[in-house]
Amino acid sequence: MGLMPKPTEDSLAWFGSLVPDALGVTVRPMFGNKAAFVNGNMFLALFGPSVAVRLSAEDQAELMKQKGSAVFEPMPGRAMKEYVVLPHAWRKQSAKAKSWVDRSLAFAAALPPKKK
Repeated sequence: MGLMPKPTEDSLAWFGSLVPDALGVTVRPMFGNKAAFVNGNMFLALFGPSVAVRLSAEDQAELMKQKGSAVFEPMPGRAMKEYVVLPHAWRKQSAKAKSWVDRSLAFAAALPPKKK
């Protein structure tokens, strides 16, 4: 098992700025990094320098057309279905990043709540 990448202060700050101030949204540690959940369903993940969002198949396809986006693979060759990494360049385009986080939140909020 490889070492989990540690996020920098910059990455933590960017992730924090993207977490929606919405009912039912919680942030918890995940993979030694951070993740945001709604009704127990993860929709936003910080993994080292990468921030990934959970999306419908159509939205995944659309986001994957954006330069710099990538399939989310916490372990090489082990892609997490439904998750796409936001382009790193979007750190300077927070409105664009936040619009995708909003789509991610809406998608995850529509899923059945995770049982405790």
